[in-house]
Amino acid sequence: MENDRNAKHSHLFFALVASLEYSALMGLGKLVNPLTGKAQRDLPAASEAIDMLDMLEARTRGHLSPEEAGRLSETLHLLRLNYVEEYHRPEPPPPEPEPEAPTEPPPATPPE
Repeated sequence: MENDRNAKHSHLFFALVASLEYSALMGLGKLVNPLTGKAQRDLPAASEAIDMLDMLEARTRGHLSPEEAGRLSETLHLLRLNYVEEYHRPEPPPPEPEPEAPTEPPPATPPE
């Protein structure tokens, strides 16, 4: 019974790490936001997700399996590298607005 509980907790831990990793990657503009259909940078949101993973690592140190600790450490390492890269990358220019469609039909030309 205890093994089932540990396996479930391990699975949930990996899912939590993956969820925070996904949030960070979206904030870094590396993944498409499913709500907007676009990849957009939001560095403060990415930083928050990375900080949560960092806190999770600090608060669980010594209480994780080697696999859990390794996955968390590797995830943090890769996200931090990506964050530094994006932080130093210039902000992309805003998208150009779509040309507006005419609101009135063009005037009719008289018949010849």
